[in-house]
Amino acid sequence: MKRILIAEDHHVVTFAVSLMLKNHFQDIVVDYAEDYEAAKEKIGQEQYDLLILDIEIPGSIYVGMITELKAIQEKMLIMVFTAYEDDRALPYIKAGAHGYLNKKCSHEKILRAIDCIMKEGYYYPFKIISAAIQLSTPKKTVQDLSEREFQIFELLAQGEGMNEITMLLNISHSTASTHKKRIYEKLGIKNLIELSKIYDSLK
Repeated sequence: MKRILIAEDHHVVTFAVSLMLKNHFQDIVVDYAEDYEAAKEKIGQEQYDLLILDIEIPGSIYVGMITELKAIQEKMLIMVFTAYEDDRALPYIKAGAHGYLNKKCSHEKILRAIDCIMKEGYYYPFKIISAAIQLSTPKKTVQDLSEREFQIFELLAQGEGMNEITMLLNISHSTASTHKKRIYEKLGIKNLIELSKIYDSLK
């Protein structure tokens, strides 16, 4: 059973997203928090698969929320759900958010983004990834990666999800996830955007 927390103070938005989730997923529990302190309290008490976070929620500390909430529950996925355009996304993704979505998008796009985050671990609008890759390239090396880790590094950078990687390399999902974690640790990165920047520097 999936457990999702919606941290949002606009009741209409909360109701609409909750209804979509309950219609889309068979086994799901949806909890709610109307301010940041309530969200922190719930995350400290329950294990959540996904947090849908409005960055303008009362008590918000903006990017700092991502760091604080991940410290409470490291494995919880976080999707920023906001009225702001995509040009505000990069600091949140660098801080560790797994997705960023504008509230003006369609119901279909919301569900597609949530599905992607739940299955692949991330959902980033393409232009955000493109913008990040164009930033200054960090001085990281891939020399410490094993042959298998480098294969997975390349596939991730080329846009393949974890399900596709397991099929392409004929390995289990847990094995692929372990390799991905080691890649991130060896390269000193937190997300796919940083990985893509390193990959781009190799071309």
